[in-house]
Amino acid sequence: MQNRPLLIIISWCALALSAQAEVKPNLLFSDNAVLQQGMPVPVWGTASPGEEVTVVFATQTKTAKADAAGKWLVKLDPMPASTEPRNLTISGSIGNQKSEIKNVLVGEVWVCSGQSNTERGFDGCANAATEKPRANYPKLRKFCVNNGGDLTPQAELQKGEWVKCSPATVSGFSEVGYFFGRDIHKATGAPVGMINSSVGGTPAPAWTSLSGLEKEPALHGYVESFRKMAAESDAAAAKYPQEMAAFPAKLKEWEETVDKPYQQALLVWKSETEKNKAAGKPLPPMPKLATPKPLQPALPGTLTGRPGSIPSTLFNGKIAPIIPFAIKGVIWIQGVSNTDNEYRTLFPRLIADWREKWGQPPTPGSGVSRVEFPFLFVPFYGPQLPETREAQLQLCKKTSNTAMAATDVSDAKQKEPVGTRLALAARALAYGEKIEYSGPEYESFKIKKNKVILSFKHIGGGLVAKDGPLKGFTVAGVGQPLVPAKAEIQNGTVVVSSFVVTFPVAVRYGWERVLDVNLWNKEGLPASPFRTDFESVSVIKPDPIVERFEARTFKGSLELPYRLLKPKDFDPKKQYPLVVYLHGSGERGTDNKAQLGFGVKAFASDDIMMKYPCFVIAPQCPLRAQWSATQWEATDQTMPENPSKPIAAASELLDAIRTEFPIDPTRIYVTGISDGGFGTWDMLQRHPD
Repeated sequence: MQNRPLLIIISWCALALSAQAEVKPNLLFSDNAVLQQGMPVPVWGTASPGEEVTVVFATQTKTAKADAAGKWLVKLDPMPASTEPRNLTISGSIGNQKSEIKNVLVGEVWVCSGQSNTERGFDGCANAATEKPRANYPKLRKFCVNNGGDLTPQAELQKGEWVKCSPATVSGFSEVGYFFGRDIHKATGAPVGMINSSVGGTPAPAWTSLSGLEKEPALHGYVESFRKMAAESDAAAAKYPQEMAAFPAKLKEWEETVDKPYQQALLVWKSETEKNKAAGKPLPPMPKLATPKPLQPALPGTLTGRPGSIPSTLFNGKIAPIIPFAIKGVIWIQGVSNTDNEYRTLFPRLIADWREKWGQPPTPGSGVSRVEFPFLFVPFYGPQLPETREAQLQLCKKTSNTAMAATDVSDAKQKEPVGTRLALAARALAYGEKIEYSGPEYESFKIKKNKVILSFKHIGGGLVAKDGPLKGFTVAGVGQPLVPAKAEIQNGTVVVSSFVVTFPVAVRYGWERVLDVNLWNKEGLPASPFRTDFESVSVIKPDPIVERFEARTFKGSLELPYRLLKPKDFDPKKQYPLVVYLHGSGERGTDNKAQLGFGVKAFASDDIMMKYPCFVIAPQCPLRAQWSATQWEATDQTMPENPSKPIAAASELLDAIRTEFPIDPTRIYVTGISDGGFGTWDMLQRHPD
């Protein structure tokens, strides 16, 4: 009996220890981490409320007390770069808890973010086989942010680790991130850490915080979209228990009353189809489900649909958890999922938002109030609206500490030039090297008789025409359309002319969705596409081919802008084929013009209209929507239960055109590219007849 009080005390101590929170740093502070040199370094995490946390690194010891929510943060003083592997020790005042984070280096930390071109793994690049054996850089390290999107800003990372670069591990590195980090490591001699937080095919609003979007009135549509989704999520959470309880009975009823008759009808249809095929008769229409299969209710808070389709969610899930980790800057590749008009406002807002949220303090004595870290990016170099590339170029001229690494690389696998050119920009802007880091950038023009003389910045050692005479230039007179132009390099300028333009007023270079250009400087860097008439586009006559497509608006279950091309010498007594063209993701919007940017204009050429008279309709999918409600990157595709709103409206439009015009029902064709390819598959699967 004398031992019982001691046993009680021991039991209560054990209970107290088990109830206390673990002293836990953010996952960015884990073995093999790289910390940013030359600036204060926040270290943060969670512990028991009121617990004192001590952080020891190198010669520094910092302490902080966890707040009422259990959050703590200390700031290490600025440190020089160091290749010496050292331990970062984090301990708590309760229960003698202690974490030993090993092999921590101090050097340069960059965030690598955006769409698929920063997400794709190293093995997909063109020279992976030759570069992989050489990828032995143990002081180059990467951390992948694996969180998904979220409706609320997240404080913690779900999982992740720092990985040293070697031939055995480089496959897990981002293609662009590896080549960028490799070149920065070689140039500075310092350790380099790359934090990759990317998702393919995502728009910029998803990467911008809600408060960031709220600061720009032109972007309030995205704010309303987010709030609507958040309200729907709250409502769904309230109904979830009842809906889950009712779901089994609902599914069983559907199987008995809808699916069973449908499967029987399907067997009959298949039999009749085979018989009619053999007899050369018209095929019977395929039976359709009376009602779609009921879906199991989603868990409360689950984001449905395409990643990034909801504004701010990728910022919340994939950027918020890594703030305020000290970084040198950001490299970014994105743009195909946004239109040019909104990008002029949206992209600068995203950059400002990230800089505001990081709020990195300046180096003492620098005389600045806040660090505007370098934000380096690449224009999307596949099929893209030239206005979007222009929006990115204009941003560089108006936003401090930014640079655009232009590229003519059309093959998505050629990532080394992309990473290398971004690294050149970083070496100039972030590290102060006196090097040429940009290709020729249009600066001004003057007109001399029938010639336009173009001047450029960033000509380096001089302008060059790569692999033959200059190409990609067009010129226009007042009220005239653009025509191909002759261009020559003369005394550090480019002289442009055309024998059909007597009084030129504007020149454009690379003003196409798919680039075919070759103006470079001697440093091996390509020029950015541009137009001299940026401020006065009305001086150029609209493209006559585009003008052949009548601009219309269809008002059905969804309002769709669309273009209509009628047959040449249309005869209402004859029947004509109908072509439905579905554009790609980069042409979404409401301008009723972008959808004509790639491919479909061929139907309006004189030759095609003469040989193949037909009707062509080109509807335009709204922003933040897609033709088929499917995951673009999935290896195996399954037909969605229900059509997307745009594809349903496009089907209604098709029916309306068939009613309005004499369409041959045996010659109706659907075609598309990119997202429109998925839409083509979706529409044909639902309407095989």
